[in-house]
Formats: sequence, structure tokens, C-alpha cells
Amino acid sequence: MIAGIETGGTKVICAVAEALDPGTILAETRIDTTSPEQTLAAIRDFLAPKAVDGRFDAVGVASFGPVDVDPDSAHFGRITSTPKRGWRGTDLLAGLRLASGTPVRLVSDVTGAALGEHRFGAGRGVSDLAYVTVGTGVGAGLVVDGAPFTQRAHPELGHLLVRRHPEDPFGGVCPFHGDCLEGLASGPAIQARWGRPGIDPGPRQRESLQLTSYYLAQLLATISYTTAPQRIVAGGGVMKTPGLLEAVREQLVLLVGGALADHPLTDPASGYVVRPELGDGSGVRGALSLASDALPPAPVLG
Repeated sequence: MIAGIETGGTKVICAVAEALDPGTILAETRIDTTSPEQTLAAIRDFLAPKAVDGRFDAVGVASFGPVDVDPDSAHFGRITSTPKRGWRGTDLLAGLRLASGTPVRLVSDVTGAALGEHRFGAGRGVSDLAYVTVGTGVGAGLVVDGAPFTQRAHPELGHLLVRRHPEDPFGGVCPFHGDCLEGLASGPAIQARWGRPGIDPGPRQRESLQLTSYYLAQLLATISYTTAPQRIVAGGGVMKTPGLLEAVREQLVLLVGGALADHPLTDPASGYVVRPELGDGSGVRGALSLASDALPPAPVLG
């Protein structure tokens, strides 16, 4: 039996599957992200009865962060400079209290979503995929040649410094930079700017779409220039705003101009930027895939 855990800033999703069939979820639960103690206890309560003889064959974790994902680091599994109150310095893996010797793979939550969509969703059929999430925060995860981009660190593109829209006086909400991408286009930024939830700016919807798509297109252009994925999946709560995905596609064409001639992004209908197919299940599916990848190789019979 394997387990997959996606920890997010507002919720945690846990699931278990047979080791040889990570695509079929046998049991799943949603847990509110509260304090580290309460949240980790709820995860343990879900996992404990599913373990066989007190252990899993492997566990995959896709965590919000920043989180130390380097297995050679002394702080592997520890949440680092997160703005989420109470979680900075939390030893996530130690808090799971897994049986000694359990194989564990850990990536960022958005990298987990990228892996889940690559194997089971909107990324099937391509080798290189980027997943962008826009919600409480902004992040990006990459799959290259079918595997997570790196096992030592993870991108933090939410803090990308962007070109300001000439009609935008908003100072931004990022506690580190103010008006970085996350400070200008995340759900809390949209709430602070208009005084309404990110996906429902009310009478300011046209202005909100214009500004948000202007900033998010810069993120997609940066990803396209630097990592050249074959497809970008754009998810997260803010991306559910009616008309936003279409506006981002159009802004991307305008922003890149002729710099990437004949690239699929120059056609908004090309399928280069798409919605996730797995909805809120992308991350936990990716976590189960990580667990499957962590299984020791089967013995060779000779």
C-alpha cells in the first residue's frame, strides 16, 4: 500500500492506493490546514488504519512551502520561509511519524500537481510540462522528460519581479517584496485591491481581468522563455475566474510578440495553455505517483 499527501495553505488531501496501481485511489480525505499539530495529527489518524502491519510501502508528499526537498539536507522535510502563521520551521516529515525505513519522496505542492496532470490529466502525451497555480499564492512546478524538474530544490516563481501595469497604483501584498507577482495577482492581492474575493471582483471585473492577466502572462512568458515546456496547465482558485484564462492567453500573445515565431503560444486556441483535468486532485495524484516512483525495484528472477 502507498500513500500520497498534498499539504496546501488551506487544505490537505490524503489518499492511499495499491503499490502497483497508483492511479486508482482506494480511500481519500480532505483536512483543513490549521495548526501544524492539529493538521499532522489528522493526517496520521487517516493514514494509520490504512497501513499494512503499521507501515506503507512508500509515501509521496507534495507540500506547500517553501520547503526543503533536498534528501541530503539536514533540514529535509522542513517548512522554511513560509508566510503561513505557525508553520515556519515545522518538520513535516517527522510529524507524519512514518515507520522507520519507509521510502519517502517530497516535492513542492505545485510540482506535485504538475506530476499528477502529466501522468493522469491534461499533460498526458507530452514529455515536458509546466503547472502554474494562482490562488492564496502563486507558484509553478515543472516536469522534464516525465520527472520533476529537480530533486534538490523547487522553483519560487511567485516572487518574480514583474513589469507594472501603467494604470496600477496598488502597492501589493507580498510580505517580502510588496509588488512581486504574488503580491499583485494572488487571491489575497485581488481581495485587497478590490475589496472582493479574487474570483468575484464584481463591477470591477473588467479592470481586474485586465490587470491580473497582464501580470500572469508575464509569468507564462518567463516559463516559456526559460524552460520551453510543451504545455502549461493553469490551475488554482483564481484561475476559475470567468474569462481569466482566455485573457491570459491573449495577453501572452501580445507580450511575446514576434520573439517566439511559430510557437503554439502565438495562437490562443492552440492548447498550449490549458486548464487542469484533475481539478483539485492534481496534487494528491502527483503525490501517489511520487510514492510509486519511490518503491524499491522488484527483484530480478534468474
